[in-house]
Amino acid sequence: MRILTVGFDDEYVKELEKELDKYFICIVDNAKDLYDATNFTDFRHYELVIIVDEGVKFSLERYVNEVKKKKSETKIMILTDDYRQQESFFALGVDDVIYNHCEHPDLIAARVLANMRHLFGTTVDIGKLVIDISNKKIEYDEKIVSLNGKTFDILAYLALRKQRVFSKDEIINALWEEPEYVSDNTVEVAINQIRKRLKSILGFQVIHTVRRRGYKFSY
Repeated sequence: MRILTVGFDDEYVKELEKELDKYFICIVDNAKDLYDATNFTDFRHYELVIIVDEGVKFSLERYVNEVKKKKSETKIMILTDDYRQQESFFALGVDDVIYNHCEHPDLIAARVLANMRHLFGTTVDIGKLVIDISNKKIEYDEKIVSLNGKTFDILAYLALRKQRVFSKDEIINALWEEPEYVSDNTVEVAINQIRKRLKSILGFQVIHTVRRRGYKFSY
């Protein structure tokens, strides 16, 4: 999961990322302001954007429209100290407004979990197959399946969003710190490693190729 924070100081972002890591395989980018944020969203895919209210409504409205136009599934949260602004923020099309508690990264992380719960979890449990994301462990019929690093992350990412198709570009954006320097071939190699390892244990494939679109998890 890739998140963009806008308007936070670096230390706060580190604390927030630490809290979010309890729930998700997570990468957090931090933009200084909405202008800087456009540089990130122009080139990277985000599933969540968290913005500190700067009090510039026109800039915020334009930015929200741009983000939603590029990827309608991207959720946007606003942090504000002014409770009177909540209605106007929702009118702009944001998904959640957090008033008060803004100084507590653990509470913000919990709110993120509440907003993204329909897409994410800490365990995928499908019959005999259990993927424990928090502990990076896979079991099938009580046998341990060894997958490490990005191979595990890709499997977990697809499994949590089963039946959805993801392009190589989306996978790279979600799981690599600097996606611009990662080639499509890196994903192909990792997917092949996952398939080979899981088939030797399960006897069948769980990651399927959808021609010209990408990959999906299907059990």
